[in-house]
Amino acid sequence: MNHVPTVSLTAGAEMPLVGFGTHPLRGDDARDAVLTALEVGYRSIDTATRYRNQDGVGAALAATPVPREEIFVTTKLPPDAVGHERPTLEDSLAQLGVDHIDLWLMHWPPGGSAGVRSWREMIRAREEGLVRAIGVSNFRLALLDRLEHETGQRPEVVQLQWSPVHFSPRFLEVNRQRGTVVGAHSPFRSARLDDPVLVRIAADHAVTVNQVIVRWNVQHGVAVVPKSARRERIATNLDVLGFQLDDAEMAAIDGLSELE
Repeated sequence: MNHVPTVSLTAGAEMPLVGFGTHPLRGDDARDAVLTALEVGYRSIDTATRYRNQDGVGAALAATPVPREEIFVTTKLPPDAVGHERPTLEDSLAQLGVDHIDLWLMHWPPGGSAGVRSWREMIRAREEGLVRAIGVSNFRLALLDRLEHETGQRPEVVQLQWSPVHFSPRFLEVNRQRGTVVGAHSPFRSARLDDPVLVRIAADHAVTVNQVIVRWNVQHGVAVVPKSARRERIATNLDVLGFQLDDAEMAAIDGLSELE
């Protein structure tokens, strides 16, 4: 089994740097894909209330021989759940069939705001042990700062669309300095998989472009959640520990970004 590196979150949880994304899988498809992912070595599973597949993920967690304590489960609070955070969390726990969530994210800024009310409820849930770590998804730096200013608690993780095309060294460095881990969703969807730079680097290491992108994230300390429903790709996306990108290759990939 692959021994995926982890990153320590500020409240103490250890988060694998490569996880399995489950959107848009539903029902038995979600169950089967998660079971496959766990079988080939993934120990981090990413879902959300909005994905409407927590029941399928929960079925896989119930069926797998992998102990619950070895699996890092992430789910997300939808932005329209303001004022209903606790019932939403309780529904997630029930559907997933677990007594705690390892990472609970606010899926989007509610109404474009920082979501301070929801954030206070998430902090309370962490204090009560219902979740081990809390964070946000699709937030700008200004909104992260707002949450910290209002509550004294900064998100442990900020997940966003992140790929060689959407790489921001400033965003990564500011969050690193402030103790927030950057997470990458949709790492392939927004990337240009036929980019000559990526194709050349993949050929030099005898791996796929997707593996190069996952490895690039890992070396940046970014927690990435590739997704696939095909067993071969599920396994290949995790098989990124047998090669290393050198400084020149990392810089070349960084240089593909269209962001400042």
